Amino acid sequence: MTEKLTYTNPVLPGFHPDPSVCRVGQEYYLVTSSFEYFPGVPIFHSRDLVHWRQIGHCLTRASQVPLANIGASRGIFAPTLRYHAGRFYMVTTNVSYGGNFFVYADDPAGEWSEPIYLKQGGVDPSLCFDEGHVYLTSAAAWEPHGILQCEIDLATGEQLTETRTVWAGTGGRWPEGPHLYHLGEYYYLMIAEGGTSYGHMETLARSKSPWGPFEACPHNPILTHRDVDTNPIQCIGHADLIQAHYDSWWLVLLGVRPRNGQYHLGRETFLAPASWTPDGWLQVSSDNMLALTMQAETLPSYIWPKEDTRDDFDEPSLRFCWNFLRNPDAASWSLSARPGWLRLYGSAFTLNDMASPAFVGRRQEHFACLARSHLCFIPARDGEEAGLTVLMNDQHHYEIALTRLEGQVQVIVRRRIGDLSALVAYERVDTEELELTIQADADMYTFAYALPGQDTRILARGLARYLGSEVAGSFTGVYLGMYATSNNQDPSAPADFDWFDYVPLA
Repeated sequence: MTEKLTYTNPVLPGFHPDPSVCRVGQEYYLVTSSFEYFPGVPIFHSRDLVHWRQIGHCLTRASQVPLANIGASRGIFAPTLRYHAGRFYMVTTNVSYGGNFFVYADDPAGEWSEPIYLKQGGVDPSLCFDEGHVYLTSAAAWEPHGILQCEIDLATGEQLTETRTVWAGTGGRWPEGPHLYHLGEYYYLMIAEGGTSYGHMETLARSKSPWGPFEACPHNPILTHRDVDTNPIQCIGHADLIQAHYDSWWLVLLGVRPRNGQYHLGRETFLAPASWTPDGWLQVSSDNMLALTMQAETLPSYIWPKEDTRDDFDEPSLRFCWNFLRNPDAASWSLSARPGWLRLYGSAFTLNDMASPAFVGRRQEHFACLARSHLCFIPARDGEEAGLTVLMNDQHHYEIALTRLEGQVQVIVRRRIGDLSALVAYERVDTEELELTIQADADMYTFAYALPGQDTRILARGLARYLGSEVAGSFTGVYLGMYATSNNQDPSAPADFDWFDYVPLA
């Protein structure tokens, strides 16, 4: 039975956009988009739709997700996750290589199949399994914009019917994120309109045929905050619909939490209760709106054990939270070269390059948090450096690092904002080991270091707003991580990280 409970949004904080959800019995699985990060398409498991734990990624091999040399916010766009006849299917778009494709797995934790590429173009593909038919729906990425659909052969991906434009939406720009559902006597087509920004909205239509014509819901948009700038959640839309095993209905969707006119954590995953009107239309919450704290007839809470805030790098593989930029060079990192440490081998690539530098990072999921690591590094030449970064993309990032400048070992703080890059602080040190810290609040990053046996020393600060999507122009969100580089030279001395803390702060 359900319970009247209060839950907190977002249910997946930080850069977790374009969520899609499916149910298997009393288990729920969810995926989000991943853009230029590898592995691609993180997958999560829940038993109450509120508390999620990551169980892996759908795209773990370069053959599934080629990302070499792609620009920021390219690569893997919005995925859709579906379950049919004992098998999971994830369909998505690699906008940089190959277009639309799907992969499948019997176990959602993986391994997933090699890609099956699809002829129908567009972005945001979705699959609808319907009495022996498999409909592929996507959003045209060209003029005239609209929702495209065809039938495919699931075994081969072959297109069985011509692509048709089945709906153009209600007039909002960029009709996208389509999902087709066969519920009762109707086919419901739910899409996002208005662009994935402050005009974002979710709209609905229905027909007795999967091909239309589709009748628009009389109370569209069914969900939007476009005219309510006082709500702390903005840009909501790109939703997927799920019926819980106790018959309640829910939407997972993306939204952002702006601070001072910008957002840097990225587009996050929110949960909204839904119901059906007597005339068969979907109604979201009681007022078509969403709040940070929601009260609804939810499933009984199932809270997973918390992961330790410290990663000691003692396991043979990285935790699921860690990502690389684009397809990593296997020679750039190791967990076995110095057991109990993460070793990075700095190459010529830097965080400024559209390449795969020696970088291992995780999403910043809280406005206030602490990222800290113990670094052992001996820079042998000027320019060799290793440290911590707060990264939005190749043109917007801050770092604190150990390096060699004019023959002296120094701790530096650098800020890169667009085409401006500057060392904003540096101090000479006589050590090869130190702790580096990045402390975040909603508005500021503070960079500090501590020598062995000494107190922490603040070196510099940087405003969060310059890493926000409005400034950086990114579809992603801020990462906190470790990196090493030789700064356009031959590979540098190895940089060893003993542990990494990620600690949410009140």
